[in-house]
Amino acid sequence: MFGFDIDMELMGYHFFQLGIAFVLSLPIALNREMNDNGAGLRTFPLVTIASCAFMLVGRDIYVDGDAEARIMYAIITGMGFIGGGAIFKGSGTVKGTATAAGLWNTGAIGISVAYSRYEIAIILSVVSFLILQFSEPFKSHSNKESD
Repeated sequence: MFGFDIDMELMGYHFFQLGIAFVLSLPIALNREMNDNGAGLRTFPLVTIASCAFMLVGRDIYVDGDAEARIMYAIITGMGFIGGGAIFKGSGTVKGTATAAGLWNTGAIGISVAYSRYEIAIILSVVSFLILQFSEPFKSHSNKESD
């Protein structure tokens, strides 16, 4: 019908991986959403599943490992660009650095899931959530920073 063969088993596996990436981004997204820090429930899952999808497509299409590496480098660079947009510098304050780091981290979660390195993705998700959720009391508020 479409003029190409669809491998239903592979499609199901990719759907599973994208679902795992989505779920692992939710704790970070919820934290950022609850703290009203700009990026949240829409942005973080989109970054994670997009990173995962880019790597999945790259792994399926390119047999050369160098091409996969270039895709990964592009994702890492793109996360830096998106994260840079989340950082705001004001008079004596800088806001959004934790959100930017969280976005970069969710890109790493997506890449980890694409390579079936679920242990890495789970650790990234849990540790990021714990840091974002529970580090606020230890943060210096001398500059009235908030992110």
